[in-house]
Amino acid sequence: MFRKALEKLHNFRLLPVFVIVSMVIGIAIGRWYGISNFQLTPPIDAIKAIFRGAYEFSLPNTLAFGVVVGLFMMMYPAMANIRFEDLGSAARSPKQLLIVIFFNYAVAPFFMLLLARIFLRGEPDLYTGLVLYGLAPCIAMVIVFTYLSAGNGPLAIILVAVNSIIQMILIPVYAKLLLGEISFDVRLVGESVLLYLGLPLAAGMITRFIGVRRFGEEWFNRLEFYLDSLSIAGLLFTLIVMFALKGDLILQRPMLIVKMAVPMALFFWVMFVVVYLAGWKLGLNYKDAVAVGFNSTGRDFEIAIAIAITAFNPTVALSTVIGPLIEVPVMLVLVWFARRTEHVLFNSRSEAVGAADI
Repeated sequence: MFRKALEKLHNFRLLPVFVIVSMVIGIAIGRWYGISNFQLTPPIDAIKAIFRGAYEFSLPNTLAFGVVVGLFMMMYPAMANIRFEDLGSAARSPKQLLIVIFFNYAVAPFFMLLLARIFLRGEPDLYTGLVLYGLAPCIAMVIVFTYLSAGNGPLAIILVAVNSIIQMILIPVYAKLLLGEISFDVRLVGESVLLYLGLPLAAGMITRFIGVRRFGEEWFNRLEFYLDSLSIAGLLFTLIVMFALKGDLILQRPMLIVKMAVPMALFFWVMFVVVYLAGWKLGLNYKDAVAVGFNSTGRDFEIAIAIAITAFNPTVALSTVIGPLIEVPVMLVLVWFARRTEHVLFNSRSEAVGAADI
């Protein structure tokens, strides 16, 4: 009975239904408790408060951990399922790495700036929030989207690791270049990398190492079904938390959502399709093209929100919080798009490779 229920989570055709239900539940919870009226504590600040002994278990503070828990539930299974011995071969992928670096740092921030100027010129706070959202590539959820698309997981981890290092150096540069003089603690970037990437990566490596060593590869292969279930459950839980935090704004201020949704949806669709097709044109296989596409498209909303809270007014912070409410559903549609186009674009190439191997 329990396994059959979990098997429904694995049915990709039912995933849109689960996503919509999760969003509705989140909005209902947020509206019932008036959560959007709370001053939310950034997760990293909440963790620091715990270590200082100054943490208060209030609803706003506790909600700060909701996204952290959900992201860990999503990321940990993806990390545990990866054969870390494959990371070496993934690291030797200069073409894939160059594509991601080019689109993430020479295209994405300036494309988002262009969209902000086209759609939000008369809305300075929303304009600033949108530009902030485009500054840094994602360091967490893109691994999950790659995983859901049956892409190259080890390559996605290598690309995320490289992006983590580069963005620590370039975010202050891009922030000054695109937004002028702003002040924020650069350590936010490093702390975000440790929290959202380092923690699940370490947990996944330890789980795989101990599990395979003590119980064998076959036992671990059976465990993968439950790990996959946890990842999908984490995705749905994250959606509930995100929409509980600010989703009721869709009902209260729908035009605010629309103003942000149009340029954001355009950004994600254009970036992914262009990079995905560029990978196909440059001879990448499907798994690598998907990993490159999502790593060039996803944005680091945790960093954008943290900078907005520390360096700007509440309206700018609000606009960045709206970002993931738009990004996650759009990226899930792109997962569907990638899986639907795999055989159309890459089938003949896969057959050719298979024939060459024979």
